[in-house]
Amino acid sequence: SANTCMAHRGPDADGFYFNESKRVGLGHRRLSILDLSTAANQPMFSHNGRHVMVFNGEVYNFKEIAARLDIHTNTTSDTEVILEAFARKGPECVHLFNGMFAIAIYDTGKDEMYLLRDRLGVKPLYYFEHESTIAFSSEIKALRQLKYVKDNTTVYKPAVATFLYAGYIPEPYTIHANVRKLPAGSYAVVKNGVTEIKSYWKPEE
Repeated sequence: SANTCMAHRGPDADGFYFNESKRVGLGHRRLSILDLSTAANQPMFSHNGRHVMVFNGEVYNFKEIAARLDIHTNTTSDTEVILEAFARKGPECVHLFNGMFAIAIYDTGKDEMYLLRDRLGVKPLYYFEHESTIAFSSEIKALRQLKYVKDNTTVYKPAVATFLYAGYIPEPYTIHANVRKLPAGSYAVVKNGVTEIKSYWKPEE
C-alpha cells in the first residue's frame, strides 16, 4: 500500500526487493525518462549482484562519471551509473554526482543501507526511526501507510509552533515526532538498527 499511494510519482512501473532473513525491503515507482526499457527498472542490482538500489531524481553528468570510472553500461540510464559508482567507491561517490537525487542503496554483503540526498535537498527523503525499525520514503504519506509507523508516530508539537511562527518546518524536523528529513548534503548509514548521518557538503564550503 505504501508503494501504491505513490503511483502518481511513477506511473510507468513498480518494483520490489525483499530480504526476509535481514528484514529489509525496497519499493519503487518509476517514471521513465532517460531509458524507456524494462532493463532500467528499479530496484536495480549492481553488476556484481552485491548492491541493490532505488533512486529518485537525475544525475546530469552520468556519462562523464561512466567514462571516468570505466563503467561499461547495459542501459542508457543514470541509475546504472550511480549504482556502479557506488559499487566502486562506496558513499564517497556522492562527490561525483551533479544533480538532484534521493538514493537508497542496500549492501547485501555488509548488511548496510545507505541513504544519500543531493547537496541542496531538491529531492525529499524522509525517514522514520523507532527502536530498531527504520523506514524511509520520498513522501511522508507513504510511510504512514505502514502500520508500525502509524502506530508509533505522534504529532511533534514544537514543529507546530515553528510552522505557525515561520510558515515552514526546518529540517531535520517534520510534523511527526519519529519522522525526520535527511538533511541536504548528507548521507546516512543504517546498520544493526542504528542510523549514522554524515554531512558531505555545506553551502559555506
